[in-house]
Amino acid sequence: MKNYLLGIDIGTSACKIAAFSKDGTVKASSTGDYPVYYPHPGWAEQNPEEWWSAVCKAIKECLKKGNILPEEIAGVGIDGQSWSAIAIDKAGKVLTNTPIWMDTRAQAICDELNKKIGEDNIFSLAGNSLQPSYTTAKILWYKKHLPEVYEKTDKILQSNSFIAYRLTGAITQDMSQGYGLHCFNMKTGTWDENMCEQLEIPISFLPEIVPCHQVVGTVTKEAAGQCGLAEGTPVVAGGLDAACGTLGAGVIQPGETQEQGGQAGGMSICMEEYAADPRLILGYHVVPGQWLLQGGTTGGGGVMRWVEREFAQYERSIAQETGESSLSQLNEIAEKIAPGSDGVVFLPYMSGERSPIWDPNAKGVYYGLDFSKTKGHMVRAAMEGVAFALKHNLDVADTTGAKVDELWAMGGSANSLLWTQMKSDITGKPIVVPSSDTATTLGAVILAGVGVGMYESFEEAVKMTVKVTRRHEPNMENHDIYMKNYETYLALYENLKELMKKTGGMQ
Repeated sequence: MKNYLLGIDIGTSACKIAAFSKDGTVKASSTGDYPVYYPHPGWAEQNPEEWWSAVCKAIKECLKKGNILPEEIAGVGIDGQSWSAIAIDKAGKVLTNTPIWMDTRAQAICDELNKKIGEDNIFSLAGNSLQPSYTTAKILWYKKHLPEVYEKTDKILQSNSFIAYRLTGAITQDMSQGYGLHCFNMKTGTWDENMCEQLEIPISFLPEIVPCHQVVGTVTKEAAGQCGLAEGTPVVAGGLDAACGTLGAGVIQPGETQEQGGQAGGMSICMEEYAADPRLILGYHVVPGQWLLQGGTTGGGGVMRWVEREFAQYERSIAQETGESSLSQLNEIAEKIAPGSDGVVFLPYMSGERSPIWDPNAKGVYYGLDFSKTKGHMVRAAMEGVAFALKHNLDVADTTGAKVDELWAMGGSANSLLWTQMKSDITGKPIVVPSSDTATTLGAVILAGVGVGMYESFEEAVKMTVKVTRRHEPNMENHDIYMKNYETYLALYENLKELMKKTGGMQ
């Protein structure tokens, strides 16, 4: 019996593998780590071959932990981080590390193209402003700075399509990741040959666009030997991690909104009509016929990982003695500080910033420190800063007419009751939390389940698998306190942005 679906999540710091039963129960899961390389200021890149190695190892571990036979997997779904530019040659060889979503090295190329083609012309077709984080400028960066790579390139893949290629040999581009390329017509979901010519991106580089739940192939004999899956197992195209997480959080109807608490932060508003704004991000949902109006920030859960790495040596030593994680201890010391952190404000621009300010030179900033402030103030202010970034995006979305009544949280950050309540208080929105840790991989397996016919529809799949664990209502007294700091948050960037530009260290 083929009782299980397997989800593969290509995250920024690690891959996550999870095997689910039809009702959404996790049978087993595992992870595989890989590094991010920062060779120069503004650069952030990864080696896709290291993704594949980690995926293979983690799949074997997952099957072993769950006592699952490879033949019991009915289908495989894959989600992945956005805006990769994986250059492969005709033999499928990876030609260079891929810049990832945090990479802003191609700012000068964007400036040149925006002037040459026109910002409005690009935006009117792609539904997104041309920024260095996207795939488009990374391809042209190869052309200018790595001509030997550009000349050998046969196809440009995204993170999930690369893993699908390694599993099946099929070269594809799913609909939800199309937004990374500005020759993608956001209204029609097709490549635009004229814009390809204007951008000087060969249309031959671009794979065929397919629905996210479409079976693109089956696991090959070679891949089966490497990853432990059974030869012939169906694999669907998969999609963007934020979009799969949105599906896994149960957000599939217009107006429903996901709050993202992974390495990156942000939100995704489900919409049935095209509605673009240059300050935000517009892409297709993994659910056919829907768009996602998104806010994507660099300062999400990654901020707390940075805080833990740099300031939690003591907590890590205690964790070895007591078993209480260092992150949990940081939550506890932050909880002792009053809302508003006694005036300490943090700008979470730890790798430049994406929406809504789109500034690759933006920097992280602590403001309001004095001798009375403690580590607890700094930890809490960091958490509040991430929540302010979420509110900033929601405020911009509100000006476009996108109304948000409540948020459905996903990602590891949603495990923190303090942080989730803080986001509810700051945004003034109720937050519903389904199974936060598994929302992204659950979305990937729902795609697989629909693709192989295990579910009759996305509605049936969500009803069967998404389970709410808790709900947070905003404390409006705290909201009023936070709004004073939010004014400071917005003013800090406005007053510092020219200094950030002057001292940003971009090359």
